[in-house]
Amino acid sequence: MNNKKLIISPFIVLGISTALIAGCIAFSIPSYNGFFIGIIFTMFVLLKSGYKFKDLLKEIYSAILNVRHLCAIIILIGATTSIWLASGVVPTIMYYGFTYMEGINFLLAAFVIMGIVSIFMGTSVGTISTVGISLLGIGVGMGIPSNIMVGVLISGGFLADKISPLSGLVNLNMTTVKKSYKETVRAMMITLIPTLIITGIIYYIIGAKYTAVDYSNLILYKEAISKGFNTSPILLLLPVIVLTLSVAGVYSLLTIGIGLTIGGIFSVVFQKMSVVEVLKGVIFGYHGATPSAKLNSMLVSGGMISMIEVILIVLGGVILVKLFQYSNILVPIMDKLMSGVKSRTSLIFRTGLMSMLLTVVTCDQTVGIILPGSVLQDKYKEFKLDFTVLTRTIADTGVIIAPLLPWDVNSFIIRPIVGIPTTSYSPYSVLCYICPIVTMIVAHILYGEKRKNKS
Repeated sequence: MNNKKLIISPFIVLGISTALIAGCIAFSIPSYNGFFIGIIFTMFVLLKSGYKFKDLLKEIYSAILNVRHLCAIIILIGATTSIWLASGVVPTIMYYGFTYMEGINFLLAAFVIMGIVSIFMGTSVGTISTVGISLLGIGVGMGIPSNIMVGVLISGGFLADKISPLSGLVNLNMTTVKKSYKETVRAMMITLIPTLIITGIIYYIIGAKYTAVDYSNLILYKEAISKGFNTSPILLLLPVIVLTLSVAGVYSLLTIGIGLTIGGIFSVVFQKMSVVEVLKGVIFGYHGATPSAKLNSMLVSGGMISMIEVILIVLGGVILVKLFQYSNILVPIMDKLMSGVKSRTSLIFRTGLMSMLLTVVTCDQTVGIILPGSVLQDKYKEFKLDFTVLTRTIADTGVIIAPLLPWDVNSFIIRPIVGIPTTSYSPYSVLCYICPIVTMIVAHILYGEKRKNKS
């Protein structure tokens, strides 16, 4: 960290950098342009303020090193989506799903399935790109609009980032405040249980109108799948293996690599594809070739090449945040947010606001975890609040809102997987809205003024 005085206000640097990113999104310009112009502008300000170019390059290099594994995983997610389609895994899940989902509230079922699987897998995006695309295909086949379906998948999938013991973000959150998983989970339940109940009720109500669909369409889809793919229960071994490896704590890159290898073998054995065709689909994307044009529109993946723009956005985001951290540009925002805190309730409210604001500004959940989790510990000691409350508040706010932001790294990864923009699915990502609201209500109930007076 450095304490050199900037030639202009940190708020102006943040404002201009954020405006550049927002402008690219508003005018449908690739968003990485906004990030990289923001980097150039920030570096110009820092150089004029006395920072050395060599030191800034070191920070940029450090930022790239920190996300090299994430970039590899993102590329492999593009490949995974293609291989789950090409191998027949997703079509097989859809085929059996059309058979067994008749008469149930599929929205609620999808939410529950995604929530359970994401907690076991430990990755929100990974769950969406595998199990999620299968459920999306079934839901759309049943006549549920894709934006509603994706919203449900997001709600269930992002439980991983909030509470899964295998999630990197959960472990980062716990490590920052030095709390065990057992302590953290116990504190999380206070807000998680009402959040899940409210979200489940909302999805049950929305999903009620889709339980009595015309199943003649599903029969046509099943016939199209049987003509376009060789389906087999053996293909279901792929998701079972991937899920088992994830639960066992096997390194993510190795798990994805094993999944890709098995998927490639299944593509050759069951779908009679050549090795060249498999590689072409993994790299350049896959398009379904069944007799049904509508079904084919569901069976589409952009492959590894579709993730290049996402990689550029991730790199732009982490480099920009690294420069902000190095030059203390984010500190004045935190000081402003924490000024005038006089009660436990206001401290929790400001913690959530700070975490969300940092996620919004930095386009990533990491800073929204590390900075509040590190700098607010003394405040929590002062107000005699356990650090698990700090961990819970961060998880319920800055972490969970990420997929709602069109400029967030998560949103850029999700879009090529589900095929629709953030603005389409975000209104239906109910859990991501309910969670922060429940957190603030619980804080008022447990630590409000009346409670304080009684104690």
